[in-house]
Amino acid sequence: MQLVRQNLGVPHLRLIEEDEATGELQSQYDAAVGRAGKVFNIVKAMSLNPPVLGASMDLYRTIMFGPSELSRAERELLAVVVSCANDCHY
Repeated sequence: MQLVRQNLGVPHLRLIEEDEATGELQSQYDAAVGRAGKVFNIVKAMSLNPPVLGASMDLYRTIMFGPSELSRAERELLAVVVSCANDCHY
């Protein structure tokens, strides 16, 4: 069996910008600005579903700051290695 790749183009997500955010999403964006000084596009990619964004941020905080046998530096290093392996710029 032969697999055929099709060039379907790049999908685009509608992102809710900071000046459009209200309610729970505005709270998430405010928290992002408090953490990083800005709202990164990876956060905006989940903007259409604020509960998912909240759960994702909770998971991130648990992985990076929760109890672990790994130091904070080791966790960051693993995140960088995985991002590089996935050719991800975040």
